[in-house]
Amino acid sequence: MKAHYVMIGGFLGAGKTTAALALAAHLARDGRRAGVITNDQSSGLVDTAMAAAGGFSVEEVAGGCFCCRFNSLVEAAERLTAAALPDVFIAEPVGSCTDLKATVAYPLRRMYGDDYTIAPLSVVVDPLRALRVLGLEPGRSFSSKVLYIYGKQLEEADLIVLNKQDLVDRARGAALRAAVAERYHRAEIFEISARDGIGLESWFARMLSSPAERTAAPELDYGRYGEGEALLGWLNGLVRVSGAGAEIDGNAFLLDFARRVQRQLAADGVEVAHLKLTLTEGDDGADLAVANLVGTDRTAELSHALGAPIGEGEMLVNLRAEADPDLLRRRLLETVGSYEAAAGAPQLQLAHVESFRPAQPTPTHRLAGV
Repeated sequence: MKAHYVMIGGFLGAGKTTAALALAAHLARDGRRAGVITNDQSSGLVDTAMAAAGGFSVEEVAGGCFCCRFNSLVEAAERLTAAALPDVFIAEPVGSCTDLKATVAYPLRRMYGDDYTIAPLSVVVDPLRALRVLGLEPGRSFSSKVLYIYGKQLEEADLIVLNKQDLVDRARGAALRAAVAERYHRAEIFEISARDGIGLESWFARMLSSPAERTAAPELDYGRYGEGEALLGWLNGLVRVSGAGAEIDGNAFLLDFARRVQRQLAADGVEVAHLKLTLTEGDDGADLAVANLVGTDRTAELSHALGAPIGEGEMLVNLRAEADPDLLRRRLLETVGSYEAAAGAPQLQLAHVESFRPAQPTPTHRLAGV
């Protein structure tokens, strides 16, 4: 039988990784093998570390979105096939990427249709961000060019997945669903909480029950798309953490670090798209803590916790925000430095950092679909 190829898109901070790993775990319980393909503009991904810590076969496509790294995507699938022979490939594209049907799904079906059954494209949505973007509630958001990408992601979706239902009450959830259904009436809508396991079964069944229909991909202004991506600052970093002979509560440390970054960026008037941190002890990464912040005025939360205090470890930092990347770098350096003067605080050493703006997207292939 042909392997299923499942693509789970959505804007930064929507909960794609949690949803993708929930699907991988669901398949494992059902006796099926999953291969996970993560994606970013650069290397050093928290998502890859999370998938590996979960025991899943994982490959990382770095240096650009799947649309611009199509050949690398195919090669990653081939490596997974050789290593694990997955029944289902779960691909998670960059959160600022769109036009996935025309540049990934349709070329895959055209060139590799004998190998893969292409599932409907899912786009995962953070409800609190969507309520603001769609004008249902006031609050901090992004500029119009960034929101152009957000809207195009929803426009091309076969399945719109309203995630984090645990964060909204019934009335707000119903208002959001109605607004999404009115504006993006072609898509099927699912309401889930990937973190709590609510509503996943019906979404998973729909993705894997039948291939995606071949419909026309939405028109896209690549100039405007590139301008929107260029407004986003990207930062990846690696920080070594030591208790200097004492043990560290890694879970509390991650949340504290996230809050310190948040306070600095809030003072700068910067909107955070996603700050994701992992802390692992040693080199195996078998046990890890993961903290997420998905908005400047939101609360940082742990999605995974270390089981015990640690003596030393490594922290991966993935920060995406509508800001100058040099500013993000300075704020990271200042946050690391802020621990030096605090009595009893962990000792931090910045081992690596890179910050940049995404390049103009130039897809390898683009097929309209019909």
